[in-house]
Parts: sequence; C-alpha cells; structure tokens
Amino acid sequence: MLHGPVIGSLCYFSSVLLDEIDGYAARLFDQCSRFGNLLDMLIDRVGAVGLLTVLCMLYPRWALLFQISTALDITSHWMHFYSTTALIKSETHRTADFSHPLLKLYYTNKPFLSFMCIGNEAFYVLLYLRYFMPGQFGDPFISVGLFEVLLYLFFPVAVGKTYISCVQLQEAVWMITSVDMKERKQAHIRKS
Repeated sequence: MLHGPVIGSLCYFSSVLLDEIDGYAARLFDQCSRFGNLLDMLIDRVGAVGLLTVLCMLYPRWALLFQISTALDITSHWMHFYSTTALIKSETHRTADFSHPLLKLYYTNKPFLSFMCIGNEAFYVLLYLRYFMPGQFGDPFISVGLFEVLLYLFFPVAVGKTYISCVQLQEAVWMITSVDMKERKQAHIRKS
C-alpha cells in the first residue's frame, strides 16, 4: 500500500464492498451463523488495522491518534461481540437489546450503519490518498485539494463512528460487569 495508492485504495474498497455483499447474501439465503459473524468482525478489524498502520507510517505526527483509533476499534467490537453473543446469548451482536438509543439506531437501521461504516472507511482512505495526491482544484485561487475537501466532509462521520465505538465499549463493559456482579452474588449466596 505504500507504493500503489490507487490500487491499494481500490483493493481496500473492494474488500469493503465484498463484505457488504457477503453479509447481504448470508442474510438473504439464511446462512448466518455465530462463526460467520465472528469471522466477519475479525476480517473487518484486520483490514482496518492494516490501513491505520500504513497511516501511522505516512503521518507519524498523528500516529498516536491512529493507534488509539485502532485500539478502540478492536476493543469495542470484540467486547461488544463477547457481551452480546457469549454472555446474554443473543443470536448475533446486532440483535441484542441495546439500552443506548444510538446503539439501537446503529444496529437496527441498516442504511445508518452502512453510512457510518462506509463514511468512516472513506475518511481513512481519503487520508491515505491525500498523502500521495495532494493536488489542487483547477482554479489557481483555491489552494485546497479535492481530497482535503472530501476529508472535511467525511471527518464528522469518522468522529461520529468513533463516538459510537466509545458508546459500544461502555455498554459492553456495563453488560460484562453486570453479569460478573450477578454471578458473584449467586456464588456468595451458595456459600452462605
């Protein structure tokens, strides 16, 4: 990805598109499974980590933010998946009963979820492309490149997706600690 930005971006967005098609086909043909959900989440995270790692190399000044974003993305998704499928035995991590209205919207409104995910990915891909092609518009009085304009448009989506990840992590931690406390209380009662 460091030497072929157009091909790298096309491959990355192709994987995002194929992920959407794969999920749609699994639901359409009733082929959803816990393993498939876990594998889907794992592959999504690996792809995002790869892109964020490259961004750390291209923008070393912002590497800490990319590393925090990576850690938040992995942690929030893994804890959310664990808390909803292993602890409360939801069929998938998307069908749990969410207490936070934003998570409910995120996981029950497919267009909103797709917009947030694709918008977030677009922000990072545009940041990647901007490094290689900072070019300007045709007007000599405008010193801003096309990728900068698009970055400003997608930046709020990336911030929103980060906020959703924080809420997702908070709710997952709450679910896990609630189960822990309940199990400790039951164990204490049995010992008494």
